[in-house]
Amino acid sequence: MKSNIIKYISFVLVAIGLWSCKKDGTELVSNVSPAGTLTASTTTLNLSLAAATSTAVTLTFPAPVVTGVIVPVTSTIQIDVKGRNFANPKEVVIAGTTYAPTVSAINAIMLAFGLKANVPSELEVRLKSAPAPNAVTYSNVLTLKATAYLATSWIFAPGAYQGWAPATADSLVSPDSDGKYFGIIVFPAAQLEFKITPVKTWDLSYGVLGGLLSSAGNAANLTAPKAGPQLITVDMNTKAFKIEESKIWAMTGSATPLGWGSDIDMKFINDGKGTYKVTANLLAGELKFRADRAYDFNYGGSGGNLVFNGGNIAVAAAGNYTVTFDIPNLKYSLVKN
Repeated sequence: MKSNIIKYISFVLVAIGLWSCKKDGTELVSNVSPAGTLTASTTTLNLSLAAATSTAVTLTFPAPVVTGVIVPVTSTIQIDVKGRNFANPKEVVIAGTTYAPTVSAINAIMLAFGLKANVPSELEVRLKSAPAPNAVTYSNVLTLKATAYLATSWIFAPGAYQGWAPATADSLVSPDSDGKYFGIIVFPAAQLEFKITPVKTWDLSYGVLGGLLSSAGNAANLTAPKAGPQLITVDMNTKAFKIEESKIWAMTGSATPLGWGSDIDMKFINDGKGTYKVTANLLAGELKFRADRAYDFNYGGSGGNLVFNGGNIAVAAAGNYTVTFDIPNLKYSLVKN
């Protein structure tokens, strides 16, 4: 009798264990539907500067269906130039089930891909659905036809630093013509005041009133906080602005007239490309680019390629050179004039 009771208890315990495992196994299973069909409101996009803030296209896809254990699914729109097979796509993570980029956003993507303005081009777009790195699925691929436009626009900053002359004022650039401008201007000591003008005249100018840009007659001049290079950011949509100290980038080396430890300052070019340039007389020798008169941030290199903390750049022969320092692309050039 005792033996039968023990056997019965053992059977019950085994049964409970098996039921628990099955239950646990069921709870740990997630079934996620593959990426659904991607659709577009149009496949021929009309891009223009005048419509920069309008919606270029609306892409729609169904929400993923998850059964069993609920797991997060990352939905990503991938965009690439047609024929590149999404080798290096632009990716945008989507929280919902639609993606409606503006005209300026699509235009910026096309220009970033290296597509030429005013030349008809084709993009490919698809949905990437990823509940886990090893469970990625893709939707159908759509082809979008579009022609990029030159988006860059400028405003100007006449001030004491250049004699209050709008015709020769330095500029601030908006790479996407979205009303947001930036640029670096070097202010000499005691010449810190300036204004903003949409064109190179005094027909309309902006000072500061109540902490924002204003064209009112009682608006004060904008003022840089100190001498030296200042990064100026202006949002003409909201009339907000910001002025921040920027780095001084310069050349130094045996190829410069005063040798190592001296500097030839370079000018930031306000064209949206993030480059510095200077025209200077150089000697046969070597040089480097450095920030703020110190070697904490310096670039050397060879063959036109910049390397952080890299070797000295050779200058083969003396002469007058136009030197370009391209930090975003880690490139430099020495062109003899």
